[in-house]
Amino acid sequence: MSRPPLRARTGLASKVPHGQRCAAPSDSWRGRSPAGSDAPDDEALATAPSIGCPERGKKAIHPVASTSSAEGPALHGPEFGLNEWLVDEQYERYLHDPGSVDEEWRDFFVSPASAAGRQEHPGAPASDTNPREAAVKAVRVAALIHAHRVRGHLAADIDPLSAAPGSGHPELDITAFGLGEEDLEAEFAVDGFAGRSMMTLRDVLDVLRTAYRGTVGAEYMHIQAFEERRWVQERIEAPSRRLDRADQLQVLYRLGAAEAFETFLQTKYVGQKRYSLEGGESAIVLLDALLQRCIGHGVGEAVIGMAHRGRLNVLANIVGKSYRDVFHEFEDAADILSAQGSGDVKYHLGAEGTYRALDGGAIPVSVVANPSHLEIVGPVAEGVVRAKQDLADGEGGEVFSVLPVVVHGDAAFAGQGVVAETLNMSQLPGYRTGGTVHVVINNQLGFTTAPASGRSGTYATAVARTVEAPIFHVNADDPEAVVRIARLAFDYRRTFHKDVVIDLVCYRRHGHSEVDDPSITQPAMYDRIDARPSVRKLYAQSLVDRGEIDERQVEGALRDYRERLDRAFAETRALPVPGPRKPAGPAAVPRDGTPPPVPTAVTEATARHVIASQTAQPPDFTVHPRVLPQLRRRTAMPDAGTIDWATAETLAIGSLLMEGVPVRLSGQDSRRGTFGQRHAVLTDRRTGAEHTPLNALGPGAADFSPYDSMLSEMAALAFEYGYSLERPDALVLWEAQFGDFANGAQSVVDEYIASSEQKWGERSGVTLLLPHGLEGQGPDHSSGRIERFLQLCAQGNMTVAVPTLPGNYFHLLRQQALGERRRPLVVFTPKSMLRLKEATSALADFTTGSFRPVLPDGAVDAAGVRRVLLCSGKVFYDLDAYRRDAGLRDTAIVRLERLYPFPDAELGAELARFPADAEVRWVQEEAENQGAWSFVRHRVEHLADRPLGRISRPSASAPAVGSARRHAAEQRELVEAAFR
Repeated sequence: MSRPPLRARTGLASKVPHGQRCAAPSDSWRGRSPAGSDAPDDEALATAPSIGCPERGKKAIHPVASTSSAEGPALHGPEFGLNEWLVDEQYERYLHDPGSVDEEWRDFFVSPASAAGRQEHPGAPASDTNPREAAVKAVRVAALIHAHRVRGHLAADIDPLSAAPGSGHPELDITAFGLGEEDLEAEFAVDGFAGRSMMTLRDVLDVLRTAYRGTVGAEYMHIQAFEERRWVQERIEAPSRRLDRADQLQVLYRLGAAEAFETFLQTKYVGQKRYSLEGGESAIVLLDALLQRCIGHGVGEAVIGMAHRGRLNVLANIVGKSYRDVFHEFEDAADILSAQGSGDVKYHLGAEGTYRALDGGAIPVSVVANPSHLEIVGPVAEGVVRAKQDLADGEGGEVFSVLPVVVHGDAAFAGQGVVAETLNMSQLPGYRTGGTVHVVINNQLGFTTAPASGRSGTYATAVARTVEAPIFHVNADDPEAVVRIARLAFDYRRTFHKDVVIDLVCYRRHGHSEVDDPSITQPAMYDRIDARPSVRKLYAQSLVDRGEIDERQVEGALRDYRERLDRAFAETRALPVPGPRKPAGPAAVPRDGTPPPVPTAVTEATARHVIASQTAQPPDFTVHPRVLPQLRRRTAMPDAGTIDWATAETLAIGSLLMEGVPVRLSGQDSRRGTFGQRHAVLTDRRTGAEHTPLNALGPGAADFSPYDSMLSEMAALAFEYGYSLERPDALVLWEAQFGDFANGAQSVVDEYIASSEQKWGERSGVTLLLPHGLEGQGPDHSSGRIERFLQLCAQGNMTVAVPTLPGNYFHLLRQQALGERRRPLVVFTPKSMLRLKEATSALADFTTGSFRPVLPDGAVDAAGVRRVLLCSGKVFYDLDAYRRDAGLRDTAIVRLERLYPFPDAELGAELARFPADAEVRWVQEEAENQGAWSFVRHRVEHLADRPLGRISRPSASAPAVGSARRHAAEQRELVEAAFR
């Protein structure tokens, strides 16, 4: 018996069973939809959940307009197109023998959706009793649902300033899918939509309008994982319950607190910048809902990273910073030398406190200090959170007991590349924090720049789609929707441990700052803003209109809050005016910043135990044949007295681990090492399994955490800085692939590493390893820019070192980890010296002594010296080789291993050994306007009490030449000139 193809009998397939090969959609549907409107794009096709392959990476079956000439009359409108043969083939096999097809195919063929074309439903119009037409319309309803899931956000009422929300999107109209008013009461198979199998078209539209075209616009169909899409879908499409009375009063209270705080400051401190939250007060409601969710689910702590918009409001109303303290800063009454960090403007300061919910719950919460470089605070906050999680959950734990929340501005989220870098971190092993809740306070304006000039996409949040984060655009003037989305975002993060974005669409009642007049550049927009009541007034009125509360309750709550502000203001005004700032004394900042001595030598037994770990692999572990000889050479180095750089570093890290000091190392290719020298993690040649030798030192040893980073400098270094703030117990190392590339993180160096202690009282022990040296590799693989770091050195803020011996490098790292006073360390590390035979140390250099900031010259008789060459880094070995070859005995070569804090005492003692009339020269490979010359010149002249000569390349705009031959000629000339 012949039967018509399944395509003529099927309405809506729930999904094609797992494991089946699906054809690509035909081009015919990529042109026009049944009604002639633009059809969904490739992304919409690729993510159709209702009739697509649920497995990641497979093509989906879609309703397409087919030109197939299969048996039976042509079916007009959307069909299965190129995929119809697969469905027909499986269906024919099912009819012949149901057991011959997979269980999922059997479930599919007996589903209500599959049978839609063979059944008549009560209430359906007479025209729909035709099975073919019913099947067609069922698919059209499915396409309508899918279109709303993909593009419903474009019609959502998310802009509080819009006069006509939700209009102008014809592809979401039923006529675009060949449906009309005559179909509103017809029932269609909807296969689980809104939790139902059958619905009338009218009911379908009601759900779609509520779920996708209300005050929330949801973008989630770009997510590839079917289970994540379905999770969001079920919650978005489920009926939303109105907040109960307690929640409504909580929302009203938070809105009142946020508004009253801003209007109070506006009244009392006219003309002072504060970057108010007015127009976006619902951000306080959002954070309040997130933190309440944290308390309810046992989250241990929350960390907030944010720029300056609304920061004071968050500090006061979320973190719990007292109003008196805030007012002190406006009055300049705070102690500007306090560790709180009052060396910066008030809207950059961080704080730690406790969020207290109105029901009595509490959770520790902190806001990370930030500069005006807006989005750079994001990766810093992520680093802080990862460190807190490692402490609370153990390294690599999956509990994620600390919630990161990063608050962005719309223009910055779209415009600053560090946002994409930080998002890219979110699922990487060395950087995961279990998902971040990103909140975009969308003022719809960047300073004076309109979105049309500030971004190329529809939304400021488009970059978040790259990591498949769901994005919820919510109208900030609907605070109840804000609460629902905040809870949904928290639950998504908790379920999938992934980032989620809330785009809080609001406005900015004042200019970029309170002294700016925005009507100059956006007059029409600010006419609408001036005429619009605040969100508190709108929400209070809606509650009164619904009979939830009365006017007396509204005014009473606001009056109580204002009275608290008035009392705090009066107390602040009663404080005495602060006197002039006193300079920091020796107790606050050492005069030269020299770190106090700390024992750094290790026992021979410790050194040999660490070295032995390099070749003690697990059973059946096959080390790569090119790596194994290197490891074996390491084990022979202590006896040979030829310990090289990589082995010295291994000894430093391993000995610290044995003393209970954790070590974290990250950077591009850092596990192996850019120059193939480190091999911190070994990969089995046969199986790909990994082994970290330094994590096999025995019980009691701390964790060694080496990570290859993504190809980033800015976000990567900012993350490590944040991590180091919370882990003063650990040695935190960040390595640039080449020192030259560190300039990609220059704002991190300027704003955090160099100045955070002075601005905010933050002490970081982060260590930068920057490969440096002119070796003929061109202008981008030669210089870590020593001059830039030295220019930033002051007030004992960091250590800058250029060690030339492995033993000295060993002591430097251990001094950094074991010293009491934490501050950043910048090490200009070697490249060619990694394998230079002269650049090795004996075992005794590790079991005795300490870091030496100046290496004296013991190769010549000091009394016979007529020329002293001072230098740092690799050039010493070139100078020493020339002196040896020339047989010169009248020239001493003294190495400065630490450039800052400048070793005045050590260098002065060394220079005093030589005759007073000996010429003193500074020799550097770098150009005159680069390197350490301008930094050391006056310091050395003061110590030597004579002019200091200079030997260098001439001033240049680039660090090095591009020709290796030219470089070699320049280097020979430079070395020879040093001895003339």
